[in-house]
Amino acid sequence: MVGRRFGWLWAAYGVSTLGTWLAFDAFALIAILALHAGPAQVSALAATGLAAGAVLAVPLGPWVEFRRKRPTMIAMDLIRFAALMSIPAAYALGLLGFVQLLIVSVVVGAADIAFSAAGGAYLKTLVRPEDLLRANGRFESTTWTASVLGPPAGTAAIGLLGPVTTMAANAVSYLLSAAGIQAIGGGEPRPERTGTRLRPGDLLEGWRHILTHPALRPLFLNTVGVNGLILATLPLLAVLMLGELGFAPWQYGLAFGLPCLGGILGSRLARPLVARFGRDRVMLTAGTLRACWSIGLAFVVPGTAGLVLVIAVEFGLITCMGVFNPVFATYRLEQTRTDRIARTLSAWSVTGKTVVAALTALWGLLAAITGPRTAIAAAGLLILLTPLLLPTRHE
Repeated sequence: MVGRRFGWLWAAYGVSTLGTWLAFDAFALIAILALHAGPAQVSALAATGLAAGAVLAVPLGPWVEFRRKRPTMIAMDLIRFAALMSIPAAYALGLLGFVQLLIVSVVVGAADIAFSAAGGAYLKTLVRPEDLLRANGRFESTTWTASVLGPPAGTAAIGLLGPVTTMAANAVSYLLSAAGIQAIGGGEPRPERTGTRLRPGDLLEGWRHILTHPALRPLFLNTVGVNGLILATLPLLAVLMLGELGFAPWQYGLAFGLPCLGGILGSRLARPLVARFGRDRVMLTAGTLRACWSIGLAFVVPGTAGLVLVIAVEFGLITCMGVFNPVFATYRLEQTRTDRIARTLSAWSVTGKTVVAALTALWGLLAAITGPRTAIAAAGLLILLTPLLLPTRHE
């Protein structure tokens, strides 16, 4: 069993994850509904928030590494609470502007990366090595459960109570998360070099570890590429389905909400599959299978057939991700020394968010030239090549 202290961490993760999914696309919705922003501003908000938040997070990785992780996680939760609550406060006073939205998105993005880096390092000290996969499986299942429940409830709340409602709920979720992490209690090993000056080489240590590790390097390239290409096509699929193909918003929501049940299924299958077939085979098979689905989105058609196609493709993709992600996350922790986990996870997140921002902009340009369907097909074909980056042997 993973224990009571992990239970508090899991509860904190669950409440903050539900808050995040309740506020899914909240920045864009507030920009559109409250500030009457156009497509260019909304796109700029999404891309700039990701990229600037990632850049700001670069020095946070080594900063987190040499500090106690639980107080750092609490601090990041409180920063996110304060930043997000400034938006409904400004809205109530009639002072909300686009620049504030942009600044808050950057601050929250950087704090997300720092929290994740500290959380991964803390998890490795909190649970036994043999329980890491079980713990990561619970986190993965929680993520997909929140993704099923959060967006429908969030959009309903916005319709009833106004555009900043879910932003306030998300802010409160971080406050509750901080309280849950505080309740964990217990001691924590003091990191070496606490309180000393940050060295320039510390900024690159995470990338150095990833790129010199024979198995983490291909996994890094694979996961960054797959996630970047999938997320870059989501806005294009929205344009295709809601525009050219005439799907109603509720149908679009159903097409992406219902398949998240596959993530719950996959995360629950991960541990028994590893027990039966071994970690390496499961990670290679699930990583390969998750690359085979996205190309199907290029063939979506109007009506019920098209809706069923999207649901089937997304269900298959998300189920494979639900299996792959906890196994991969556990392996990454196992292959990284405790004194460099925060820098490694931070480097991974910074790169991933930067690539997503760049590919989103690039695929938007490609779609403007060739059309969204062609751009989606191009991404799907490239994803088919990503299993070549998966390592066939692990340490």
